[in-house]
Amino acid sequence: MEERIWREYTALPPELQKLVADFVTFLRTRYAPERTNKPAKRTRLADEPFIGMWSDREDMQDSSSWVRSVRQSEWMGRHA
Repeated sequence: MEERIWREYTALPPELQKLVADFVTFLRTRYAPERTNKPAKRTRLADEPFIGMWSDREDMQDSSSWVRSVRQSEWMGRHA
């Protein structure tokens, strides 16, 4: 039976082969068995490795001041 279906499929013009392929994709999507997705394990933000990565930088102790300084030097340097 598969051979016969394949012969009939290959005998179709390319635009109809595309329609058949699209229909098969639709059927596979529509009737695919449902997957049970486990929720991802949540990590506390404080336990993420990037937290505290700049804790030893003296220039970053006051982050607002650091951002203000960088903005001023970058923005004023370009528009001066």
